[in-house]
Amino acid sequence: MVQRVSTVAFEGIEARAVDVQVQVAPGLPAFAIVGLPDKAVSEARERVRSALIASGLALPARRITVNLAPADLPKEGSHYDLPIALGLMAAIGAIPPDALNGFTVLGELGLDGSIAPVAGVLPAAIGANSRDEGLICPSACGAEAAWASPDIQIIAANSLIQIANHFKGTQVLSRPSPKVREQETNLLDLRDIKGQESAKRALEIAAAGGHNLLLIGPPGTGKSMLARRLPGLLPPPSEAEAVEITMVQSAFGRVPVGGLLRRRPFRAPHHATSAAALVGGGPAARPGEICLAHGGVLFLDELAEFPRPALEALRQPLEERVVRVARAKDSLEYPARFLLVAATNPCPCGWRGHPRRACVCPANKVAGYLGRLSGPLLDRIDLQVEVSAVAFDDWASAASPSGGTREARKRVDAARARQRARLGDAPAALNAFVDGADARRHARLKPDGLAVLAAAESRAALSARALDRVLRVARTIADLAGAEFVGAEHLVEALQYRGLDRLRAALEEQR
Repeated sequence: MVQRVSTVAFEGIEARAVDVQVQVAPGLPAFAIVGLPDKAVSEARERVRSALIASGLALPARRITVNLAPADLPKEGSHYDLPIALGLMAAIGAIPPDALNGFTVLGELGLDGSIAPVAGVLPAAIGANSRDEGLICPSACGAEAAWASPDIQIIAANSLIQIANHFKGTQVLSRPSPKVREQETNLLDLRDIKGQESAKRALEIAAAGGHNLLLIGPPGTGKSMLARRLPGLLPPPSEAEAVEITMVQSAFGRVPVGGLLRRRPFRAPHHATSAAALVGGGPAARPGEICLAHGGVLFLDELAEFPRPALEALRQPLEERVVRVARAKDSLEYPARFLLVAATNPCPCGWRGHPRRACVCPANKVAGYLGRLSGPLLDRIDLQVEVSAVAFDDWASAASPSGGTREARKRVDAARARQRARLGDAPAALNAFVDGADARRHARLKPDGLAVLAAAESRAALSARALDRVLRVARTIADLAGAEFVGAEHLVEALQYRGLDRLRAALEEQR
């Protein structure tokens, strides 16, 4: 007789159903696991054997075969321990043979029979709910799984003995309640940054409209400090967004025990990061940093020092908000809706434009350094802001004219409310994400605004994509001001945030 248990294999963030088939048959004692298991799955034999012995059970002296179907799907991870163990327990009569019907099972076993938390519980629960199945999972992951649906049946246990007692009716396990993981509240404040009022304004615009931002300036001007304060300006994710963010983080084992994540992720990879690590790839088509930043902020410091292939690989995800990783054996799609904030020095030595430090780079070296950032990539960055050295009077001042994070956050929330009223309530309903035709329709340009755009196009040779992005930024500026129409004043401010265009034009004049 073959005992069947349902579990899952992860393809990206999707949980694909796997049928665990356990057979205890006459023959020489053996324990084999087949069905393309990786090393962690193959080692489940010893963990399961020890966990059953610790729980007062012994494997029969017979031939045990475990098949993980479909056999051509690679099986990775330690979450197959629990379904294999429960399948064996059902096969030898330790639990009723039909007890596992209608359940998806996942969990890692300790040698003492305890059940340890595993990655991917929320995607597995969502997949089980779509198949009208319940979920058996580690107790530590129960609060996370409960967010899949209020109707899904969940058995969250600390040990094999608890599950056996639950099915016997001697220790009934109650359904866990969905919980929100407590987050740190000490967010960095904009008040800590002295001066840089124009850069703070750009940061506010980026947060209000979801616009990508590039900060250009010498070392020590506060570029990294500004970038790290951006998450504090963003509103917390809605429940639907939080479930999506938690599902992505859970699939890759980055959800600490405690339930739903209600803070947007902030990822800051080193500038030596490869294209595969940044965007995704490798033999198993793993996700990259941009997927882990989904729903939050991706900060790329020293942007011009990143490998050119890594930067160019960002172009499509920035436009489509998904990343597709294709390999010979697999092709996966990962969500990648993030806000990009980047920082770079204006030249190799870093001091170009500094009022008290001389730049030693010739014009051709500066052009070559900035030339690492291609035009198509920069076209996808709405705000390019020059960050100058802080004057002593600004550094010594006690107060910031624009206030701190709390005041800016109120203005951002009001601007986002206007966008929701105009575009809908979806997570991507932001000015930065609307297409060109909708951007022109929603902008409601005044006649003087159209004249400003025409003059800018002829003078700066902006591409059609760049014009659309200027219009989106102007729409966000109008939303921050509470204006119904986009006028010349909004477009003039939006055009000021094209700092790299001006820097390159100045280099051309020098050459």
